Amino acid sequence: MGQKINPLGFRLGTTQSHRSFWFAQTKNYSVGLQEDEKIRNCIKNYVQKNRRISSGFEGIARIGIQKRIDLIQVIIHIGFPNLLIEGQTRGIEELQMNVQKELHSVNRRLNIAITRIEKPYGQPNILAEYIALQLKNRVSFRKSMKKAIELTEQTDIKGIQVQIAGRIDGKEIARVEWIREGRVPLQTIRAKIDYCSYTIRTIYGVLGIKIWIFVNEFGYL
Repeated sequence: MGQKINPLGFRLGTTQSHRSFWFAQTKNYSVGLQEDEKIRNCIKNYVQKNRRISSGFEGIARIGIQKRIDLIQVIIHIGFPNLLIEGQTRGIEELQMNVQKELHSVNRRLNIAITRIEKPYGQPNILAEYIALQLKNRVSFRKSMKKAIELTEQTDIKGIQVQIAGRIDGKEIARVEWIREGRVPLQTIRAKIDYCSYTIRTIYGVLGIKIWIFVNEFGYL
């Protein structure tokens, strides 16, 4: 059996960069890590509560955090910004207040910026949310996986692999089903691969969705 490793951590410093940028002493590191988790959870909960019902999913690709002594800069990379902003003139201000309350931070200012992604269906998190929504609506798992791969045809990716594990379709024995289109070279470090792991709760139990997307391959230096 091959040894499994997170494709993002495996490529840090080559084709991938950190999602959070800050420095802390060893004794304060765990506090900073929990702070990051609070910020991300607070933003996701706010988007879930305030999204339009017809949209069905959040559309957040990733959340970047940069910390300084007196400032916390949060950048939300979102595929469908209308879900967060439309109909709310003070949407971002309200979100900033909610996150500030959650952090209980008086000495540091909080600044939240929203960046729109041009091709949202090239992001694994957004595709995983789409598949999760289809599975909750009792759509066949194979049909939802194929539809997700069809959506990526609008983008410039070179390959995609989708995997669903758990009690699929309510069967008593859990199993793993996967589908691949194009190349997904997981062992090539210079290959830029986006990855996400997503958990979905269904009436049959918990299902796990994993998506690998082969974006591009960098040549030798």
